[in-house]
Amino acid sequence: LKHHLSIYIWTLLLLGSTWLPLAEGSPKSPFRTFPVTDWSLTHLVVHNKTGEVYVGAVNRIYKLSNNLTLLRTHVTGPVEDNEKCYPPPSVQSCPHGLVTTNNVNKLLLVDYSGNRLIACGSASQGICQFLRLDDLFKLGEPHHRKEHYLSSVNESGTMSGVIIEVLNGQNKLFIGTPIDGKSEYFPTLSSRKLMANEENAEMFGFVYQDEFVSSQLKIPSDTLSKFPTFDIYYIYSFSSEQFVYYLTLQLDTQLTSPDSTGEQFFTSKIVRLCVDDPKFYSYVEFPIGCVQDGIEYRLIQDAYLTKPGKALAKYLGISEQEDILFTIFSQGQKNRVKPPKESVLCLFTLKKIKDKIKERIQSCYRGEGKLSLPWLLNKELGCINSPLQIDDNFCGQDFNQPLGGTVTIEGTPLFVDKEDGMTSVAAYDYRGQTVVFAGTRSGKIKK
Repeated sequence: LKHHLSIYIWTLLLLGSTWLPLAEGSPKSPFRTFPVTDWSLTHLVVHNKTGEVYVGAVNRIYKLSNNLTLLRTHVTGPVEDNEKCYPPPSVQSCPHGLVTTNNVNKLLLVDYSGNRLIACGSASQGICQFLRLDDLFKLGEPHHRKEHYLSSVNESGTMSGVIIEVLNGQNKLFIGTPIDGKSEYFPTLSSRKLMANEENAEMFGFVYQDEFVSSQLKIPSDTLSKFPTFDIYYIYSFSSEQFVYYLTLQLDTQLTSPDSTGEQFFTSKIVRLCVDDPKFYSYVEFPIGCVQDGIEYRLIQDAYLTKPGKALAKYLGISEQEDILFTIFSQGQKNRVKPPKESVLCLFTLKKIKDKIKERIQSCYRGEGKLSLPWLLNKELGCINSPLQIDDNFCGQDFNQPLGGTVTIEGTPLFVDKEDGMTSVAAYDYRGQTVVFAGTRSGKIKK
């Protein structure tokens, strides 16, 4: 299957082998463009009905028409700030000197049920603005409670969120973010209330909270004491059926020495939670990656969830309604910030991922092995035998959780690039064929 699938994708890549130079100084592009010289662009979302484009940037949010004509600009910065000020200076006077600070857009989501855009930045401890979709008018900017501060990390591409709409119920926002060692201030993963009124005091409150448990996951202080640079970077997120998934990049505490002078190794994980699990008992994570010709690719760069075209579904032996996941990994496990240029395009079926997770849960509930989540538990806890029946919809109990996978979920390698460094991916179905686009570090697109 892997051989035939690789030939199938190679045929697509060769037949449609289009190099689209996007870098500055390249020949004039045949496509419409939206040039921005003042500020770096960080995020882009497209309205699923109007085709209008919303772009997050440093100090700006832009609204464009579907032909990339600028319609609106909303200014988010610079602001007078200091990342040591907690709460931010707009809430409480701060003993630290304020400096003019860029506000980097780190999260940009369309909330369709609220007809608004959620734009979260790096300034003021990571507060978010709600902007009306029509004209980017600011509807609200919750900033008075600790739940309003998501993270002060200013590196874009490291925070990810998923909106879950609940029919006749409370909408939710799942947020994953690095915390830069500030676990006392920020959870790394959480589920928040998404209120209809932007000024509602409950906005961004945890979906569930009592004195023992809540809808959040914090990096333990013991982990940060042992590995001061430990963090989790959320590269991509999506919902599928009753689950929310994250693809993350984090320090591999099994390979990295606690001695800060030693070499650092990173690992990619796929994280899964049940949408309707406010206590996070369903938390499972697995290492994920790709191997081609004996070479390991373990540094996740990007991913894209889609449905297979008719031809690809037939090759995979799955329905055209099944979810599939295209991913880009860079080679090895080092250099998170500047990964090697050697990269691979890989394919996963959600069915395979779900089956691997179910097998691991079933094994643990038979009392086999340990929970195997050292960064979160800081000790090895054994699995407890239980007669519970574990099916595809199982959402955890207050034991045998959180759970880590011990074997890497491997994708099917489709295309290796050893020269340019693929960094992004998108795909769509064109007349029954699945067409994949990969962006490169030098500003080219491979089709």
